[in-house]
Amino acid sequence: MQKVFTMSKDVVPSGSFDVQDLKFDSAGLIPCIAQDADNGEVLMMAWMNSESVVRTLETGRVTYWSRSRQSFWVKGESSGHVQTLVDFRLDCDQDCLLALVHQEGAACHTHRRSCFYTAVRDGEKTELMTPMTD
Repeated sequence: MQKVFTMSKDVVPSGSFDVQDLKFDSAGLIPCIAQDADNGEVLMMAWMNSESVVRTLETGRVTYWSRSRQSFWVKGESSGHVQTLVDFRLDCDQDCLLALVHQEGAACHTHRRSCFYTAVRDGEKTELMTPMTD
């Protein structure tokens, strides 16, 4: 797996990763933020369970847990808007994940590049991007 950032000589491995060390909520889920590995754009947030974390790390295809369908969701499996994992990070509390990805097409189900396409400015919602066209 390709790494996004060059590690300095001061960075050393801090031990092996065990998915059970993550802090899942009472439903067994943990939030995962997907970020574009090339430009840093925040693309989306979705949920993972322990098995989707393992599948993501094993396959390099970002796999989420769909709360509405109660099933695994490999990003892009039906839409073609694939997220290929570049780097996988844990926050300091190990209760949130960051997936640095190469995103093909739209990340949002509204066909926008990012799910974060609405800003609140001066008390008003402002649409920052329109749906992508194929």
